[in-house]
Amino acid sequence: MASETTFDPFVQTFTLLLADGQPFNITIPDLDDFILYSVEICINYGAQLGASVVLLVMLALLTKADKRSSPIFILNCLSLIFNIIRNVLSCLYFTGPFSEIYAYFGQDYSRVPTSAYATSITATVFTFLLLVCVEISLLLQVQVVCLTLRQIYRHIIFALSLSVAMLAIGFRLALVVLNSEATVSLTYLLPLNWLASAANITTTLSICWFCSVFVAKLGFALYQRRKLGLRRFGPMQIIFIMGCQSLVIPVICSILQYTVDLPAMDSNVLTLVAILLPLSSMWAASSTGGNAQASPPQARRPELFGSFKSGSTARYTAKKAFSGTFSPSDGNSTGLTASPLPTPGRDCFQHVGIDLEAQEMSGPKATRSFGIGHVLR
Repeated sequence: MASETTFDPFVQTFTLLLADGQPFNITIPDLDDFILYSVEICINYGAQLGASVVLLVMLALLTKADKRSSPIFILNCLSLIFNIIRNVLSCLYFTGPFSEIYAYFGQDYSRVPTSAYATSITATVFTFLLLVCVEISLLLQVQVVCLTLRQIYRHIIFALSLSVAMLAIGFRLALVVLNSEATVSLTYLLPLNWLASAANITTTLSICWFCSVFVAKLGFALYQRRKLGLRRFGPMQIIFIMGCQSLVIPVICSILQYTVDLPAMDSNVLTLVAILLPLSSMWAASSTGGNAQASPPQARRPELFGSFKSGSTARYTAKKAFSGTFSPSDGNSTGLTASPLPTPGRDCFQHVGIDLEAQEMSGPKATRSFGIGHVLR
């Protein structure tokens, strides 16, 4: 009776045999963890895959024909295509021969075909290509946003941006090479955990740098426009909002990789950036049909000409002739024609209009080692 009360059927052990007949034991909790990990990580990759496919279709259908030849559109499409391929290959790995129960627990990969090795290695290569496309796209958009700065400041920002991008690309390239060697040689990937973590951190830092430049430059431009009375919601506000999201959301996923026991959380960082860049472009392009125009002069009249509302008609008429297009338009016939001088709205729009070109050009915690060929992404 004592033995029956202490027996826990949920943690019992069963025995399997190796190819040479040697026995080895597996516990049910170990088997549960292995299966649950594969299911969780495939759900993660599947969600990224679905989001990328939907956005790629939307980008192809909603982008105007004259914008499809721009470098940013091409880079955004390539990023989504590379991300789709990466997630498909990742799902194939966790449903393929490397993830079979006996192959993993028995460490016997003799029946794993060459195609499974190619799938694992190709997934890491497409992760690298995705990062390259994202970094180039961000670099180009930083150049566009900073066109109104002085030349010395543009050169400094470009040099820093290029250094940050190359640092992230360099760590990712090193991880791809060493990870592929470990997969081919069937060696454990635990010694590469530090490199995977470094690649994740440098990638996150590069995204934070680029998005910080976007937010700072566009935020300052929006502040200047508000001082001039240009408060209407338009493409610049949209890019500013999406820049803030691209700054915050990928960082959260990167931090969660080290704090939450969820597999491959860091893989969401590149997916989010690849999605947010074309999404901001489409949103901004949809609002350019008149929404980005300057606010009407009536919004400024109470502030500039509040003192002109009282007094004689002659005094009011004289002030109106002097002010031109800045003057109030109450419908009274004065016989005077407003001069075609540029309003503050037109002048400011021409000055910061270069910033609007941005929307026209656009956008580990150590991985559990289930299987020799498991890819650190």
